[in-house]
Amino acid sequence: MSKINRIICYVILSIATIISVFPFLWMVISATNKSVDVTRGTFLPGTHLIENFRMLLSTVDLVPALINSAKISVSTTVLALLIGSLAGYGFEIYKSKAKDIVFNILLLSMMIPFAALMVPLFRMFGSISQTAPFMGIDTLTAVVLPTITTAFLIFFFRQSTKMFPKEILEAGRMDGVSELGLFFRIYIPTMKTTYAAAAIITFMASWNNYLWPLVVLQSPENQTLPLLISNLGSSYTPDYGVIMLAIVIATLPAALIFFLMQKHFVQGMMGSVK
Repeated sequence: MSKINRIICYVILSIATIISVFPFLWMVISATNKSVDVTRGTFLPGTHLIENFRMLLSTVDLVPALINSAKISVSTTVLALLIGSLAGYGFEIYKSKAKDIVFNILLLSMMIPFAALMVPLFRMFGSISQTAPFMGIDTLTAVVLPTITTAFLIFFFRQSTKMFPKEILEAGRMDGVSELGLFFRIYIPTMKTTYAAAAIITFMASWNNYLWPLVVLQSPENQTLPLLISNLGSSYTPDYGVIMLAIVIATLPAALIFFLMQKHFVQGMMGSVK
């Protein structure tokens, strides 16, 4: 690469970086300012961070919302990784024409928008509430269950399993390892980068999920962090400094997980197997 091309490349990457980082930087700075300073577009750090934090704690129940979001996100991530990887593993390792037909139908389900499924899901969980209240409307379980099996995650694991060395499975079978043993003792440790990428995608999607919790969660004590932030913005005179601080707090867990697992995420998205 010539020097001019390298300079152009760095300039483009620098501009892209600034565009990507600017919203987050402005959000952090706004969290330290008064509401009037935020509306004026002030781009200088203020001195009202502690006041905004006190106002946030006195206005809403921040800690219960954080706990609810953590419960939903962690449960969804663990169950989705287990079920999605089992399905993707089974579709790729144990091939048959019938399974290919089922997989194609599964891929077609990705074309259905979630908005079209909300009413049937709500009615289904409404009927479940009569027989199993702990799984019905206004429970965290009702938020988790519809999201633990996604066509994308199954497709992602099946595509990654194509890179998996099948000879290892044959060697394990010759050593007398059961099929479940092959999955838990050989497949999972080998595909750790794929699991890391899938965990980040699933956790961030669950942590930021807004529409379905808005529909199914009805009591204030069960609200999640996105619902809490939405309630802050729906007041007659919203305090934008407090709202920005709440958004910063909501962003930190997902950002921390992404940065800690960034290396594995890139490897997993590239389909590498270690």
